[in-house]
Amino acid sequence: MRVTTSKSKNSESFYITKSYINPKGVSTSVIVRKLGTLADLLVEHGPTRDDVMKWAKEEARLETIKYKNEQQTKSVQITFHSNHQMDYDQQVFYRGGYLFLQSVYYRLQLHKTCRKLRDKYKFQYDMNSILSDLIYARILEPCSKRSSFKVASEFLEKPSYQLHDIYRALDVLGRECDFIQSEVYKNSHLMGKRNDRILYYDCTNYYFEIEQEDGDKKYGKSKEHRPNPIIQMGMFMDGDGIPLAFSLFPGNSNEQTSLKPLEEKVLQDFGCRKFIYCSDAGLGSEKIKKMNHAGERAFIVTQSIKKLNKEDKSWALDRTGFKRVSDDTPVDLSEIPEDDKGLYYKDEPYISRQLDQRLIVTYSPKYARYQKQIRDRQVERAEKMLESGTVKKVRKNPNDPARFIGKIAATEEGEEAKIHTYLDTDKIAEEARYDGLYALTTDLLEDDVQDILKVSEGRWEIEECFRIMKTDFEARPIFLHDETRIKAHFLICFLSLAVYRYLERDLQNAYTCETILDKLKNMNFADIQGQGYIPLYIRDKLTDELHAVCGFHTDYQFITKSQMRTIQKKSKGR
Repeated sequence: MRVTTSKSKNSESFYITKSYINPKGVSTSVIVRKLGTLADLLVEHGPTRDDVMKWAKEEARLETIKYKNEQQTKSVQITFHSNHQMDYDQQVFYRGGYLFLQSVYYRLQLHKTCRKLRDKYKFQYDMNSILSDLIYARILEPCSKRSSFKVASEFLEKPSYQLHDIYRALDVLGRECDFIQSEVYKNSHLMGKRNDRILYYDCTNYYFEIEQEDGDKKYGKSKEHRPNPIIQMGMFMDGDGIPLAFSLFPGNSNEQTSLKPLEEKVLQDFGCRKFIYCSDAGLGSEKIKKMNHAGERAFIVTQSIKKLNKEDKSWALDRTGFKRVSDDTPVDLSEIPEDDKGLYYKDEPYISRQLDQRLIVTYSPKYARYQKQIRDRQVERAEKMLESGTVKKVRKNPNDPARFIGKIAATEEGEEAKIHTYLDTDKIAEEARYDGLYALTTDLLEDDVQDILKVSEGRWEIEECFRIMKTDFEARPIFLHDETRIKAHFLICFLSLAVYRYLERDLQNAYTCETILDKLKNMNFADIQGQGYIPLYIRDKLTDELHAVCGFHTDYQFITKSQMRTIQKKSKGR
């Protein structure tokens, strides 16, 4: 600290000031203490100006000692002035939630993957900074690439690149999509044993805000029922809910054709050769089952009871022969109480196209009650449609209540007659036969039923992955046009999902996605006169656990610039 003076027409004032570097990297100073005017100080510390200056320098020395002592005890004193205006373009707000995502990003060694790309392409921009910022922005504030650049400018660590560098980087990321996925899988083993003995597979699609087909953007069956061209994504997820690999294919392609090329990539590039393939019936054709019956692979695939042959369907719908899953005790389903919460099963050999399988049918009273409740509401809606005379055309949607409305359009003699509508009780009764029943097929002929069902129950997590990408990360609609950059966009979404899922796993899956993301989005900081930062978030159990799993703390009352640089280094594993 040093002594400074300011002179006016009639007086001279003495101050103790402290120099510092502001966020723009410019050296400036702040007044720590006003000592007084020369006229007043001469009375006590005179008789000459030199005597006053000597005393003032001694005060500055003592103030410096005091400041250093306060720094050692983590105490900070900052002076604010109510008559001082803010500087032009002064940034005060900073986002800090990305630091916890950064901890996972660096543990996945993605910075080293970026280094390999730099060595291969010899580009000058900072690929690591671009990729990491795009991932953090996708999780914290999903938006366009241009807006993501603005979001990154609010991070505690400023972007070291320009906007045009982002679009150049997208071209590289799109071309190296498969390589980056294989690198992430390889590096993920550094974060613990990967549960890749079970691989879940599913497909979804994403729409574009365009009206005409272009490239892989084709008209197809949209999950959102939109009349826009779509692109489809197939994705593998491991047994812990961590995404493993993905591929894109045209919007008008059959989902089942997407599996083979992606699975071959997993077998060859990832080295995953022993796993159980698990999927729903739509991705469980006999051809897919046969492919996953080879080598050290196996399959567990859901089976539509309605699509079984007559003999097997009759056996599945028969309420006899069930056992309790927990202890294999034979059970008569007719004697089960209405509020029962157990799970029951029966199984038999199932041969299809010379492939030995096992058909397992389960019954859940709780699921049966749920299905009956939903159907009763649909029947009520169908009755109201009949009463009001507003019977609409039955759509293909299996939950459309109009499916319970029958029509009679001829007399018994076959003559032309007025169409009459009625409530089809036979169809209601037929659907009720399937309440609570669930079936699957597998080539695991000797494994315990409990283990097989546990694997099958995990399929909900891949649906959750798609929901997070679409809703929380806003992966659609897509506004990019170039095929390579579209692939880069989905790579960023995929990597964002992987980073988030690992953070969620570190938190022992104890919090919902909404809770974790809301907390990360609100973990912001205020810059205080370039001296340091004050947290703007509420400390709670979740923030404590985030700090514990990531190995650093940002929940101090005040964080100096030096402390924040240390935190940033720790978030990068340094």
